[in-house]
Amino acid sequence: MRVLPEAEASALATAWIGVYGHQGFNMKAYLWHVFSGGGYDCLRGKAALAAYAAREAPEYLVLSNDRRFALATDVRPDEVDLSDALVFPPNLAWTMAFTHEDGWLDGPFFATHPDVMRLDAANLVQIRKRREIEAARAKGWT
Repeated sequence: MRVLPEAEASALATAWIGVYGHQGFNMKAYLWHVFSGGGYDCLRGKAALAAYAAREAPEYLVLSNDRRFALATDVRPDEVDLSDALVFPPNLAWTMAFTHEDGWLDGPFFATHPDVMRLDAANLVQIRKRREIEAARAKGWT
């Protein structure tokens, strides 16, 4: 796990908004309001958690709602210690929004990129390559 610089966290937020943000939705307080307000099609609650559990990525980015803190990990976070956070792969194929209102309203939320099929396929190729490299190293190959 590695903590990303604040400037990189801000850039990730900008990229995320470019895909999942919708004009007319106030996301200043909470980025996930685009989902709770119906501005972007998503799964909610248990369905969101199931969809998230079924996804793989070569790396997972965790972005705080304040857009100032982010970290990268190769292990999918099952829960996030931040009260409001987004989890997504670097190519933004999908996103999981954990909220301080999970279980109360409709959260958490899971949404996919309009080009999710292509982006998920690219993620799976990267995962396969990484596993092949790890297997080769385990055999002593360089």
